[in-house]
Order: sequence, then structure tokens, then C-alpha cells
Amino acid sequence: MSWHAQLDLRYGLQAGKTSVQFSHDGPLRILKSLYPEGPGICHNVLVHPPGGLVGGDVLDISVEVGAGAQALVTTPGATRFYKTNGQPALQRTRLQLQAGARLEWLPLEAIAYNACDAANELQMELAPDAQLLTWDITALGLPLAGQPFVEGVFSQHIAWPGHFLERGRIRADDHLLLNGQLGLAGQRCMASLVYACGSPIPRTQREALLESTQLLLEAAPAEVMAGVTAPNAHMLVLRGLAPVVEPAMQLWKTVWGHWRSSLMGLPAQRPRIWSM
Repeated sequence: MSWHAQLDLRYGLQAGKTSVQFSHDGPLRILKSLYPEGPGICHNVLVHPPGGLVGGDVLDISVEVGAGAQALVTTPGATRFYKTNGQPALQRTRLQLQAGARLEWLPLEAIAYNACDAANELQMELAPDAQLLTWDITALGLPLAGQPFVEGVFSQHIAWPGHFLERGRIRADDHLLLNGQLGLAGQRCMASLVYACGSPIPRTQREALLESTQLLLEAAPAEVMAGVTAPNAHMLVLRGLAPVVEPAMQLWKTVWGHWRSSLMGLPAQRPRIWSM
């Protein structure tokens, strides 16, 4: 049996407190709102009780953050795209931020299991002065568990219309892409961290962040290959490859904390669920 689950989150600011209203259809929802940083920033954990997607499953997630509201959303564990039954599986996320809104969209890693047919799509819209910090960390198979990615296909799509478009399709039989030095170079975890701002980031601030982030990358474990760029005046993008998720995730959390502090003026306070 396949699922078409839908979750709509709407964050609003009233009397200094960010609160969320939501509606859902199917096995997709959020847990109780938490305020570890005070009433202005609403933290939520998104859960998908089935634990993964099989062929024919569709997860539709829509997040709207109202003017001046601030939210952080994460997950308790990995999103799993399992072996296909002949139909594709799709996770589709839309993020819409109004003027002055802030959103940290930080789901834990996605795992593309061997023989999956899956797509993961993210689309964002930002009004002036809105800020978004988001990442995507994807593992191809579970090589350390003896389940390498040798069959199937995984597609990735990240878009901010007018500013950024990244689209990729990885076939398990594309050995040149998976193992070539101009491709994934034999690595099986790929990761991106994106900071996007609805208004241009001052050039001096962009350059300072690029330099300080590069210092963090130079101190990172050698098994993680990573680089940071500013593809336009509104964005910073960190991309990396690693053999498995764990070293990439640790580095991404470090850089996330640095960007959070430098760009949002917030302490690098990690959600408690990340340490459970």
C-alpha cells in the first residue's frame, strides 16, 4: 500500500512569540512545539511514522513562515528511500518565507537504499530580508552494512526561482559519475549546506564568511572533501563528499553553527534531539 501524505506548517509571530498552525493528511506530522531559545523561535520535530518511502509513496511538505517569525525544523532520524516496487517514490518540500522571516530547515540525512527509484525535491521562496539555513545530506546505499548502491536511481532537485537551480540524477550503473574524479570520486555521501537571504548579503560579509568557513574546512577530517562558494549576492553554498554520513554530518553541524552565529546573530545551540 502506498501513501500520499501531506503536511502544511504555517508559522506566525504575535506578541513576540512564534507559534505554528498545521494540518496533515496521512502519516506525516510534527511533535509538540519547543522553545529552548525563548518564545521568538519555535522548534519542531517532523516525524514520518512509517520510517521510510517505498514505491508509490509521496510526501508533500509545505512550510510558510510569516513576517518576522522564526522557526527551526528537524527530524529524529534519517529519511529512507527503500527498494522500489516498480513505482517511484517522491518527497517534495516547499519553503515560503515572508519579509524578515527566518527558517532553519535541517532534516537529518536521506538514505537511498539499493534498487530504489526516488526523488527528493526542495523549492524555496524568500521575501526581502528573509533568511533560510538549510542542508541536504544524502547517503547512497549502506556500504558499511554490506548494502552498496549498485542498482536503482536517485534524483535531487533544489530550486530558488531566479537565483539558484541544482538538479541531479544519479544512476547506480553510471560508474563514471559515481567513481570518476570529476564525479563523486568513489564517495557515497554527498552534502550541501545553503544559506539564502531575500536581500543581498553585503560583499564584505560574504567574503569574510567564505574565508572563515574555509578555515573550518581546512581543519576538518581529510576524509571529507568540501568547498564553499557564493554563487550570487544572496547565497552561500557549502558542498561536500564523504565515504559515509557521519564525518560529513559533524562538519556540517560545525559550519551551520558558525553561519547561524555570524549571519543570524544566534548561538550555535544544537537541537537536543540531535544528541539522542
